Amino acid sequence: MDEDFRKAALDYHRLPRPGKLSVEATKRMATQRDLALAYSPGVAAACEAIAENPQCAYEMTTRGNMVAVITNGTAVLGLGAIGALASKPVMEGKAVLFKKFAAIDSIDLEVDELDPARFVEAVAALEPSFGAINLEDIKAPECFEIEQSLRQRMKIPVFHDDQHGTAIIVAAAVRNGLLLQGKNLAEARIVTSGAGAAALACLDLLVAMGARAENITVTDIKGVVYAGRTELMDPYKARYARETEARTLAEVLDGADVFLGLSAPRVLKAEWLPRLAPRPLVLALANPEPEILPEAVRAARPDAIVATGRSDYPNQVNNVLCFPFIFRGALDAGATTINEAMKVAAVEALARLARIEASEVVAAAYGGQAPVFGPDYIIPKPFDPRLILEIAPSVARAAMESGVATRPVADFNAYRETLERFVYRSGDLMRPMIHAARKAPKRVVYSEGEDERVLRAVQSVLDDDIAEPVLIGRRGVIQAKVKAMGLRMDLAESVRLLDPAEDEAVFGPLVEVYRAKVGRRGVPPDTAERAVRLRPTVAAALLLEAGQVDAAIVGGQGEWMRHWHQAYDVIGKKETANRVYAMTGVILPAGTLFFVDTHLLVDPTAEQVAEMTLLAAEQVRAFGLHPRVALLSHSSFGASQAPSARKMREALQLIRAAAPDLEVDGEMHADAALVPAIRERAVHDSPLTDSANLLVMPNLDSANIAYNLVKAAADGLQLGPLLLGMRKPIHVLVPSVTARGIANLTAVASTQA
Repeated sequence: MDEDFRKAALDYHRLPRPGKLSVEATKRMATQRDLALAYSPGVAAACEAIAENPQCAYEMTTRGNMVAVITNGTAVLGLGAIGALASKPVMEGKAVLFKKFAAIDSIDLEVDELDPARFVEAVAALEPSFGAINLEDIKAPECFEIEQSLRQRMKIPVFHDDQHGTAIIVAAAVRNGLLLQGKNLAEARIVTSGAGAAALACLDLLVAMGARAENITVTDIKGVVYAGRTELMDPYKARYARETEARTLAEVLDGADVFLGLSAPRVLKAEWLPRLAPRPLVLALANPEPEILPEAVRAARPDAIVATGRSDYPNQVNNVLCFPFIFRGALDAGATTINEAMKVAAVEALARLARIEASEVVAAAYGGQAPVFGPDYIIPKPFDPRLILEIAPSVARAAMESGVATRPVADFNAYRETLERFVYRSGDLMRPMIHAARKAPKRVVYSEGEDERVLRAVQSVLDDDIAEPVLIGRRGVIQAKVKAMGLRMDLAESVRLLDPAEDEAVFGPLVEVYRAKVGRRGVPPDTAERAVRLRPTVAAALLLEAGQVDAAIVGGQGEWMRHWHQAYDVIGKKETANRVYAMTGVILPAGTLFFVDTHLLVDPTAEQVAEMTLLAAEQVRAFGLHPRVALLSHSSFGASQAPSARKMREALQLIRAAAPDLEVDGEMHADAALVPAIRERAVHDSPLTDSANLLVMPNLDSANIAYNLVKAAADGLQLGPLLLGMRKPIHVLVPSVTARGIANLTAVASTQA
């Protein structure tokens, strides 16, 4: 690494506090009673329950979600035997990855012991503390003995990630690489450079998946592993010794379909590449410099597919693709071990995910270009948020089917929904909407059908079966983008495409509808026709008005208010509403806050505040939430006689008269709305039973500033804006909307329809 990067890495580990981990309490400890429950005397009840039934430890302690990352520092990354203490930054990093990618609590333990037997004794004694053990960076062949001994002694999963994590990723890459090359694993000839823990684990797993041992040739620093060789041999390596006269790597490359390198830089020479079979798979995984650089492979063998361990080349073999999610599935099923069936299940899940179009999160993380399954994308990217959804359930199911699960998953659909909180922060909030939309999917039109975010959202909508999509745009452009993005939607069957410039039979009659609506607003007939043909928001709104669709999602590009006016000119408000308002949700770790009116009414009257509150409360209920409404102000419970404060007090009286059962109070400060203790110090008779979740502002500035401030400061996820009071379900996207945000609004619009 260069000196600037080295300094940045040292500062990262040193500042603002040493290390990468901390411990935080998961229970409130604010009162004497809290302390009594957490420790003495209350803790005795939990201890007694566990003593009577050890399985209670998974219900009352962190054990079921706690993994120990353990090493003796004998084979650390590319650094070698640097010792237990020097390995600690790496082990802390591994623990951080468990938390980041799978919400698994983890602690690193560096054991200063080189004797395998004594190391095993030290680790085995820790079993009561953890739900699983991740062995890390232990050199071969001792790692085989250590893992085998611990697996025999311990009744929790023990997993040496350097072996099995690498093996799982490699096996997925081989599975998909051979698929693209038109080859079969059972017939493939495999040559390795390297015979350490990772290489042998890769071969073992490939054999478990159907590769034939007689088609495998292993080489190491002393050359070919052949029958009768004694130098640098061990029982684990000897399993792959072959009867052969060949003694060097170059001699055994002839006709090889797969080259698997887990050894050292530059050991595979470019001049040897012609010896490989047609359409070979080259996995050069030495780090930081591979056995051969991908550009050298492409120059000599353009028909090859190449993978490395580096992030600056395609097809990175990175253990973070699997180990957090394998442990997630194993812990959730109460697995006593991680067996071959669970590893194979992880392989198939990884390979399957690579064949599905990449998510927008992956596209954003890699320069805006979403990879498509092919020679440069045979395994998923590490930042693909769907890894947990594919791997964890597959591993849990395999644990159950192979008989090692002590807490079987009863409902995999429900389990998958619990995992979605790691992928989509909106999952818990949107679940009732999505379930309701699935019961009767509605026709939803998208005005910006050529937008890649819309296309990704539509793929999700189809996968979740929550709507029947209609896309407005140029057919050729949409078809080309769907193909380029690797989306699976069938544009001839599952999606309707409409082009206002070409589909005269559909839009010709709608031109007359639009002329009738805007003809007396200063819009000449020819201008009205151009608007229908050239303004997709107008076209989408007209389809909704004519009953050809049930709901519409418009905007997302350009000025929000322009799209709003175009939609409103066609659809208008409900007869029962005096105005239309906008409510925006911000999804936070502690729950969702809704803000109103965030986009439309600059300075509402008391009557309008009351109306927007009632409409917003109705929408909050549609999410399956109980609305608790706070009318916010600079004034708190009558402290000011300013016009805005009086307005909010008057609105409160109107709301209570119209909806006496609604939990609502005000006017109040924002902290009183969110913190019951502060509110109780101000008044003792507030009807709010907990923190408010619907915040009603005295004007547009305060509402818009508040939701944007909360969203930015707390890393919140925006939902909306949702239009309240429109005559038909139509919503206008903000330019910053994501594909998931569009899919969420689709579910809302579909249920409203």
